[in-house]
Amino acid sequence: MEDKTYAADIDSITRAHALIKPYVHRTPVMSSETLNSIAGKNLFFKCECFQKGGAFKFRGASNAIFSLDKEQAAKGVVTHSSGNHAAALALAAKLRGIPAYIVIPKNAPKCKIENVKRHGGQIIWSEANVQSREEVAGKVLHETGATLVHPYNDGRIISGQGTLSLEFLDQVPQLDTLIVPISGGGLISGVAIGAKSINPTIRILAAEPTGADDAAQSKASGRIITLAQTNTIADGLRASLGDLTWPIVRDLVDDIITVKDTEIIEAMRYCYEVLKVAVEPSGAIGLAAVLSNNFKQNPLYKVSRNIGIVLSGGNVDLGVLWKSLNN
Repeated sequence: MEDKTYAADIDSITRAHALIKPYVHRTPVMSSETLNSIAGKNLFFKCECFQKGGAFKFRGASNAIFSLDKEQAAKGVVTHSSGNHAAALALAAKLRGIPAYIVIPKNAPKCKIENVKRHGGQIIWSEANVQSREEVAGKVLHETGATLVHPYNDGRIISGQGTLSLEFLDQVPQLDTLIVPISGGGLISGVAIGAKSINPTIRILAAEPTGADDAAQSKASGRIITLAQTNTIADGLRASLGDLTWPIVRDLVDDIITVKDTEIIEAMRYCYEVLKVAVEPSGAIGLAAVLSNNFKQNPLYKVSRNIGIVLSGGNVDLGVLWKSLNN
């Protein structure tokens, strides 16, 4: 774990933890005997759906924003994101009293756009493709001199997300396995580095939708694979790995469990009906992975007893939720 070639390490995560402590919630861990008996495992749910802004993204955003020097900060920050990172960055910027310019594709979920507005982010619209998002963001950067804060491919973001693992292992030291959603890889990269620094034998598993399984394909082929298109209800899990997150995922993530959208929806139902917690599809995928046949057939299944599951966010469009539950 002494490898300094990664974009983050245990020192940068520990520094982030101290820096953002006054701003972030130390989120609760929940468990349920009902779900334990369904899974046949001891499950511990880290409820980042109760984080400020409704998702873990506030950790990384706070670290990025509060580590800017005064001069940089005054010019504000810019990002292109359709989701939780946008709201988190807007909220962290508001706390520091600096502008946040948020480039959002026109097809973003309504609840996530409202979330950005609620936190005072200045929205600039783009088309619904990465090229347009990046071009518009580039233009804003040029005009404002603001600092770009990428949703996941940024050492400050990875270190901030890693603070979650310091809390989780403090709350539940007996965890032997962590299951974390994967998309761009910012969360799982930070969590893997943090958790394996504390407990080198802990297993880190990624949960990924079959309709956006670029990380699983990348892991299998040993290089970054990007998909031309994705098809999943989990709108927060459609991004591809970045050049900073990929080496960490390649080296420190023990395996990737892919699950179908029907399994994600079933897991959401359990979260609502049993845990009484509002999660978005991307947030429920860890539970979906634990209950999946893919996991039961995995050699790591037998040795995983105390499993930590990150409920990564709770920003769900209720209209979309009802539709998906009824289909």
